[in-house]
Amino acid sequence: MTSGEGEQPGGPYGPPPGWNAPPGPPQYPGYGPAPSAPPGHGAPRPLERPVTVRAGLGAFIGSTVLSIVAQVVTLLNWDTIVQWTLAKLGLSGAELDAALDSAETNVRLSTITALIFIAVYGVFLWFAWKGHNWARIVLWVFAGLGIASGLVNLAIGSPLGFLSALNVFQLLLLIAAVVLLAMKPSNEWYRFRRWQRATGQS
Repeated sequence: MTSGEGEQPGGPYGPPPGWNAPPGPPQYPGYGPAPSAPPGHGAPRPLERPVTVRAGLGAFIGSTVLSIVAQVVTLLNWDTIVQWTLAKLGLSGAELDAALDSAETNVRLSTITALIFIAVYGVFLWFAWKGHNWARIVLWVFAGLGIASGLVNLAIGSPLGFLSALNVFQLLLLIAAVVLLAMKPSNEWYRFRRWQRATGQS
């Protein structure tokens, strides 16, 4: 070991009186907490109910009104419609009597079912108007069923030209409703409404 290497200042007996150790390296302050995001950060742009939503739900309402009108016209002309249907089927004798009895039963059931369906339809329309996306999806399902039913009715035909015209207008309204509610402004508004409910601002 060379002289002075590893020795304390002042020799082996410690530092001389009055000697102070040199200051250590400077201490750097620790990192503080990350700044919080400003209020409203990440929130979607506020949106009013777009025209596509209002027009789409309006088309659904218009289709429902036409369905009610078609139901009333069918009841008022029930005998004509039944006779026309049975003539197309070519029934006679006992088969004809059984078909007439079945038709009378079906008209009562279909009327009650239509009234219940219209009431339920109105509930989903209300929730869709308030911005609930699940209600919009249910309306799309109903529209798909309505379009399929309308196409079948067009293929079968009707003895009343007025009913055939109503069926065509219903189909057009349902198609328009589906397209309007699937457009970008509608999608953005339903996302905004979902965010509002999730953050308690609805």
